[in-house]
Amino acid sequence: MAVTMWWLLLLITVVVVAFHSASASVIESTWEVEYKYWWPDCKEGIVMAINGQFPGPTIDAVAGDTAIIHVVNKLSTEGVVIHWHGIRQYGTPWADGAAGVTQCPINPGETFTYKFIVDKAGTHFYHGHYGMQRSAGLYGMLIVRSPKERLRYDGEFNLLLSDWWHQSIHAQELALSSRPMRWIGEPQSLLINGRGQFNCSQAAYFNKGGEKDVCTFKENDQCAPHTLRVEPNRVYRLRIASTTALASLNLAVEGHQLVVVEADGNYVAPFTVNDIDIYSGETYSVLLKTNALPSKKYWISVGVRGREPKTPQALTVLNYVNATDSRPSHPPPVTPTWNDTERSKSFSKKIFAAKGYPKPPEKSHDQLILLNTQNRYEDYTKWSINNVSLTVPTTPYLGSIRYGLTSAYDLKSPAKKFTADGYDIMKPPANPNTTKGSGIYSFPLGIVVDVILQNANVLKGVVSEMHPWHIHGHDFWVLGYGDGKFKPGVDEKTYNSKNPPLRNTVVLYPYGWTALRFVTDNPGVWFFHCHNEPHLHMGMGVVFAEGVNRIGKMDIPDEALGCGLTRKWLMNRGRP
Repeated sequence: MAVTMWWLLLLITVVVVAFHSASASVIESTWEVEYKYWWPDCKEGIVMAINGQFPGPTIDAVAGDTAIIHVVNKLSTEGVVIHWHGIRQYGTPWADGAAGVTQCPINPGETFTYKFIVDKAGTHFYHGHYGMQRSAGLYGMLIVRSPKERLRYDGEFNLLLSDWWHQSIHAQELALSSRPMRWIGEPQSLLINGRGQFNCSQAAYFNKGGEKDVCTFKENDQCAPHTLRVEPNRVYRLRIASTTALASLNLAVEGHQLVVVEADGNYVAPFTVNDIDIYSGETYSVLLKTNALPSKKYWISVGVRGREPKTPQALTVLNYVNATDSRPSHPPPVTPTWNDTERSKSFSKKIFAAKGYPKPPEKSHDQLILLNTQNRYEDYTKWSINNVSLTVPTTPYLGSIRYGLTSAYDLKSPAKKFTADGYDIMKPPANPNTTKGSGIYSFPLGIVVDVILQNANVLKGVVSEMHPWHIHGHDFWVLGYGDGKFKPGVDEKTYNSKNPPLRNTVVLYPYGWTALRFVTDNPGVWFFHCHNEPHLHMGMGVVFAEGVNRIGKMDIPDEALGCGLTRKWLMNRGRP
């Protein structure tokens, strides 16, 4: 299919830029985290705000800068942490912001200082990583610029995508943890930069007599959409991040093509599409050329993929400066059919590394095959990996390893492969029962590990869900995708070893497998988990420890470990 090639004039061969320059700056800020009444979708709710803002403030840095963020917990009764999604935290694993893994939650009234180098240029974001606080709106954009940017464009916009429930996160957590489980349902609204519409529609005038009225906004309405104002015949970079709790999304800009140039902070070989699929935890940059009729306005639409859409589209408008129409003249783009998985796979398989990126090592030293299943544990509904549902301990793994506190978690590692060779991934599990555990996978420093994520049918019915998996502290190469059950010794031959993309988040498609490869080059303890908030809450994750001997020599701030057994150890330190 012929496509326009205008982007060739905009893109010079890209090389990786990730270094600490001599002219690096310090970005320092104090953030107060508290609950606020808000109107995210034109209906009043409660959000987690930072310094009174929802979403939180955007961090704008240059690769090599040092970020110092003093987080003040002004919540009355619960802890809080913040994860810097996409930042690898070389040398500062305690700043990763994963409660129970790298630090203790920040207690109410207390302050914790995150200090780390933003090592990697690209589009990133941050979010809460304690309980389900991301679902409550604790998130914001984190933009890291390259001092040697090779993309050429005239302006840029940030699009932070999220989903929104009217039920509080505390009610959601209780429902998911109940026996029997009470499913929280689909989100009531989708938000673009924290703004959506639940009880009205911007496009209702195309459907007179429909269920919803046309939205009318007042000045300073918190749910009023942010319009993207553009000049004709310019090139704009759209930085897109998905911090959804559950929804997989599709984004389209009416009348405009999108050139995908970045994924998860890594440049990719440019390719042109009419819309993009984006899963929770993923980020993209796309280039958009404003070459449509400048007298019109155009919809930007975001809809649900991968789940039966019971949530209406989120909408905003691309507005040419000289446009005279008060509204777009056509209905919004229709989101592709929610269960057209082949279309989604086609998009994923178009993503290749840009020139100049390192190829993966030819062979791996270790392999994990992680079977994703939905199970029961004493009548609780759980998600499990190789029949273990993860329970994160109260003492952070990082502190337990640092101080040799062997009773803080299960010392036995989970199985590297699921032992039931006859497991039928196409049917509900014959034995629905699972176990709980807090064991971790421990790797020596400097080896190559392959991870095969294997999907399967859920507990009931004929259903296999999409799972976006995110790794902390690393990027991995996405070696390939496949249908059905992974065949060791056979499917490895289909891997892309020439130009696989580097990512930190990847989707696992229904009834299929996804293969990854990474190098254990970052001493620390790192979460690897499904980025769907309810799934992680129900146990869908594993933990990697790397370079344990180096962790034992780390100078970890005491305030990161002031809970559980590490608290007791620190209190008794120096006593006879």
